[in-house]
Amino acid sequence: MRIFKDDQREIRVAKSAGFCFGVRRAVDGLLSLVDENGGGEVFTYGPIIHNETVINDFEKRGVRLFSEDEPLPVPGRKSFMAIRSHGVTRDTKERIEKAGFFVRDLTCPFVSKIQSIVSEYSKKGFHIVITGDEHHPEVIGIMGWADPKSVSVVKSADDVSRLYLPKETKICVVSQTTFRTDLFKKLVEMLIQKGYDTYAQNTICSATSLRQSEAKELSEWADVMLVIGGKNSSNSAKLFDICRENCEKTFFLQGADDLKVSELHSIRCIGITAGASTPDKIIEEVFKKCQTT
Repeated sequence: MRIFKDDQREIRVAKSAGFCFGVRRAVDGLLSLVDENGGGEVFTYGPIIHNETVINDFEKRGVRLFSEDEPLPVPGRKSFMAIRSHGVTRDTKERIEKAGFFVRDLTCPFVSKIQSIVSEYSKKGFHIVITGDEHHPEVIGIMGWADPKSVSVVKSADDVSRLYLPKETKICVVSQTTFRTDLFKKLVEMLIQKGYDTYAQNTICSATSLRQSEAKELSEWADVMLVIGGKNSSNSAKLFDICRENCEKTFFLQGADDLKVSELHSIRCIGITAGASTPDKIIEEVFKKCQTT
């Protein structure tokens, strides 16, 4: 944990704040691909990670962001398509390969593991239940490795209550990597209580669990909590929710420019955490601005 302390205030930055293993692997992998390709076309299937600053930096280096809503572009003789860290469906990956792209799969290994579990248990006839946000690209990708007729997504107790399957149904429960650990356990318990033959595997990333635990501890100490992350970052949004439960003055920032100096007036204890897609330089900018206000 980084700490700044003077006569006016103390600022603590969560040790786990910033890039996780999967994000750093994807960013470094895309950087290597740009350098290796020597001027050839490089596309990413969706944003490589959920951070606008990182995406803009890659666009300046010539990387072209391909939107999933568009038809696939026609590849050139040396065109690469990088699979985003959140992963894609099995059909999507096959479609990209058949189109003629060289594929660089930068899916987070933790996400790839979930895809394998889902594929295996779906083939065994299990109904797949995913805890997470059905609109998030990671979850959409995971769903694409299961039988589409035997997969459900839940993110709340109400969702589980509304889930009706035959009593003899065998279910395999996995989770979006950035889901809240406490909520995952609660939803699994509810599914078991409903009488389903339940196999559950906690696939929440260990870095996510650590980040959430640190955020909880820091927000219990702080007078003001600053959560830094991209506007579309699921794990950053969950950090905000956790911090807000313990610290009323919790603010979500995309960068130092979003920090209002007035919010820190007369504040003694400031806590800072950041989502898994937040670059170190943005965390540092916020940290320094807190020191000078």
